[in-house]
Amino acid sequence: MSDIIRSKRPELLAPAGNYEAFLAAVNAGADAVYLGGNRFGARAYADNFDTEHVIRAIDYAHIYGRKVYLTVNTLIKEEEYLDLYDYLQPFADAGLDGVIVQDFGVFGFIREHFPGVELHTSTQMAVTGPYGARLLKKAGAVRVVPARELSLEEMKAIRRDADIEVEAFVHGAMCYSYSGICLFSGIVGGRSGNRGRCAQPCRLPYTVETGGRIRGKDGKYYPLSLKDMCTIEFLPLLIEAGIDSFKIEGRMKKAEYAAGVTSIYRKYIDRYYEYGTEGARVSAEDMDILRSLYIRSEISEGYYKRHNGREMVTLTAPGYEGSDDAVLKMVRERYLVGEKKLKISLKAVLHEGEESVLSISCGNASYEAKGAAPEPAANRPMDRETILKSLCKFGNSFFEVDENDCRLDIRDSGNGIFIPVKELNDLRRAAAQGLMKELSRGV
Repeated sequence: MSDIIRSKRPELLAPAGNYEAFLAAVNAGADAVYLGGNRFGARAYADNFDTEHVIRAIDYAHIYGRKVYLTVNTLIKEEEYLDLYDYLQPFADAGLDGVIVQDFGVFGFIREHFPGVELHTSTQMAVTGPYGARLLKKAGAVRVVPARELSLEEMKAIRRDADIEVEAFVHGAMCYSYSGICLFSGIVGGRSGNRGRCAQPCRLPYTVETGGRIRGKDGKYYPLSLKDMCTIEFLPLLIEAGIDSFKIEGRMKKAEYAAGVTSIYRKYIDRYYEYGTEGARVSAEDMDILRSLYIRSEISEGYYKRHNGREMVTLTAPGYEGSDDAVLKMVRERYLVGEKKLKISLKAVLHEGEESVLSISCGNASYEAKGAAPEPAANRPMDRETILKSLCKFGNSFFEVDENDCRLDIRDSGNGIFIPVKELNDLRRAAAQGLMKELSRGV
């Protein structure tokens, strides 16, 4: 096993078309999630995220040690650059981990204005070898997503010779066009795939004449529809090749797909590191689960082991076979459980005439917030229950107070204390924000 493999496990990167799918993917074991906002993404017809949900996803991911990458992978018109800065700024401020980019102009814009956000080049940049990867690294890219048509050996060469992170698709739908740079939808329907609006004409039936023989008269011939990719059975080869990130396709698909597929790949990546290649042998049961999660009737191994071939095209069966209700139910019950709250310990020190102090902690992370000093109570002193109600009300945050680890230290001159509820609420918010930052360190 190479030094690359021993020192760093590959990232498992899952898709999310909405916040429910994001949470499901994280719960299922994704190391990172890629998602699109409401502009500039290559999946305009996905549910996508509004600004608030992107920021919430970043915060949630970071407290659990995960990452979020934003797709800004369409070609941008000149007049749209006026909006790009305002669109990206709140995400950069929230700590967005990376942006997936196709447009060279966007690439340069983000490098200049948001240097703290990693640049990942989309597969639509069609990086096919070390020379292109080196050029992009020199320009500021941290990671490349090579053209999907490359063999495993060609991807290994990029990783080795360009010394740049490589992210590769391991599961999901395949695009007939080279590296997804397709003009077909735009030409026949005015909906450009390079602007995020592909109508998928490659999935439609066509009549084809070859050597005087006509196929497809019955409307059931699909010469442009590729089989879905599934690499689960040769994951050890991909790991040993030094690929940094295993990417699952599917931002247009349901949350059950994101969670179910992620969970299976998580299982076998972990089994490989625990038991080696033998431990990563995929069971028939798990293959059935994958086939039951919105995968087309047949699967292929992509281009990793072959250059091209008739066997990669569905020809007669382009649609999804459907899904297994029992599998979907299992996935929903395990992973579609919404946000999980982190249990925190809380200690408040409220001494008359001294700064208020609220300390909260979670695991090895802690934060201490300070606020206004309590005053002597003029009439009715504040009781412990009222104080704790304000300090423990973490509501829409990601925290929940452990009732068995909640302490309140009050000291007064004999008549009790008074502190406005607003001050207590501000103290709680400051402590929560501080703990969020502490938990996010090192992500």
